[in-house]
Amino acid sequence: MRHCEVAGTGTWLPAATVTFGTHTRYRIAPDESHLDALATAARRALAAAGITAEDVDCLIGASAAGVQPIPCTAALVLEQLTTGGHAAAFDVNSTCTSFITALDVASRYLEAGDYETVLIVSGDVGTRFLNPDQPESFSLFSDAAAAVVLRRTDRHAGVLASAQRTWPEHAHDTELRGGLSAHPASTYATGDPADYLFDMDGRAALLGMMRKLPDFFDGFFARSGLNVTDCDLVVPHQASPAMAPTMLRLGFAAGQFIDEVETYGNMVSASVPFAFIRALEQGRVGPGDTVLLCGTAAGLTANALALRL
Repeated sequence: MRHCEVAGTGTWLPAATVTFGTHTRYRIAPDESHLDALATAARRALAAAGITAEDVDCLIGASAAGVQPIPCTAALVLEQLTTGGHAAAFDVNSTCTSFITALDVASRYLEAGDYETVLIVSGDVGTRFLNPDQPESFSLFSDAAAAVVLRRTDRHAGVLASAQRTWPEHAHDTELRGGLSAHPASTYATGDPADYLFDMDGRAALLGMMRKLPDFFDGFFARSGLNVTDCDLVVPHQASPAMAPTMLRLGFAAGQFIDEVETYGNMVSASVPFAFIRALEQGRVGPGDTVLLCGTAAGLTANALALRL
């Protein structure tokens, strides 16, 4: 076990919503910024932990799409929180499962004793990149941010096991090509505007996920010594309406996993931490429980992490 505990959490959600049939989606207002959303969630997590930014040893940004190419989003969030302190700041990116990757990384630093307190901030404003000509994705995504303060602890709490794998043959099923070195902003006027919008082959992404996940989870449970019934709650990435049938096919019971796709949609990197924080706030899980955070992301990447609260 990599010993750590959740000391504080915070979320941000836009006030504005749109509906697609029975599905509610949250959309950031034109006068709101991605950075403000991340910083607000971070401040709420720090307040819940009873600490200030000066107490943070490391801030990890875990968004799928950052605020700007340079500097890293974590540095920009830290600037919003304090101009002092001693924290390191860096980003990790496994797109939709970036929070799980960041939690995995943070737990290793905490267990090694390199840091005592780590702040993880996730969130995206994906709706600013959506292509209205792709109705499947246009009606799926919501904007949100979430933050978690992790603290080193002597309690029997922390990361029990983790796994991450990428299948590069599916790298282009889900992508946003423009904005960095392949398609820099300077070429926008002469390039293809579609390169600067989210592009998803939903069928290919779904088939890839369904083919790869069974072996991935079999391997995770075999290596960890855990099994499906050891998980008091499963928090999967709310990728699409196909998530729930997929979880059932993988052997998880109805009611064992969170399914809020209809209510909140796909919140990209905020999806897993937002649902996890809601479960904590609702008392659905508490100290001593084992939570499985998992999901798939562009790449195609899969993550699984078992956390003892």
